[in-house]
Amino acid sequence: MPILTPFLSGIALILFFAVYILTSAIKVLKEYERGVVFRLGRIIPVKGPGLVIIWPIIDKLVRVSLRTVTMDVPPQDIITRDNITVKVNAVVYFRVLDPVKAITEVEDFYYATSQISQTTLRSVLGQSQLDDLLSKRDELNAELQKVIDFQTEPWGIKVSTVEVKNVDLPVEMQRAIARQAEAERERRAKIIHAEGEFQASQKLSEAASVISSQPIALQLRFLQTLTEIATEKNSTILFPIPVDTIRYFIDAVKGKGES
Repeated sequence: MPILTPFLSGIALILFFAVYILTSAIKVLKEYERGVVFRLGRIIPVKGPGLVIIWPIIDKLVRVSLRTVTMDVPPQDIITRDNITVKVNAVVYFRVLDPVKAITEVEDFYYATSQISQTTLRSVLGQSQLDDLLSKRDELNAELQKVIDFQTEPWGIKVSTVEVKNVDLPVEMQRAIARQAEAERERRAKIIHAEGEFQASQKLSEAASVISSQPIALQLRFLQTLTEIATEKNSTILFPIPVDTIRYFIDAVKGKGES
């Protein structure tokens, strides 16, 4: 019995090392993962996806995901070109195109991309005015994407989209913008009212020209006005009768007298 105990211990130790070597040598990479392998400090061709076998102790495998990463850019205090302080945050979508560069060219490409995004957000938006920041959002997003993608390209990172999410204005500026919007609405209302009066005056001028050329039209309009006034029974109205209205009757009576 004392002889079997060291033998069993040796067998158990060998099995332990065998399991450790197998688990260290066999790696399974998912479809969206790639493995950057360092063999004695030097890079060998990228592995994956699927089953990957490496040499324990000699090789070191670093997993890199190729999926698109959604990164929130923390709110940044920005002073616009017209000296207005605003707080702006954004979201950046990027993915790894070259796993080797992403591991060897920068220490932590997630952190580096985040820092580049923050500094670029302050520098690009700081060159625009507040009106452009509020109205030309698509142009600013395209400019941010272009600048950030150019800076992360040496790291094997592709920035696909940058979107400015919120623009927080000071309370005083919000009130000023509200007053400006109200004044703009009043200006448009006055312009519309003036255009309506101008068109009405044109139509009245045309109607006056027609009535002046046809005297009977003036009489018809007079009679129509009397009809409209007669519908109101709550008041008594004294309406003078123009001489032109009874001129036809006077002429008719004179004609009969002469005959």
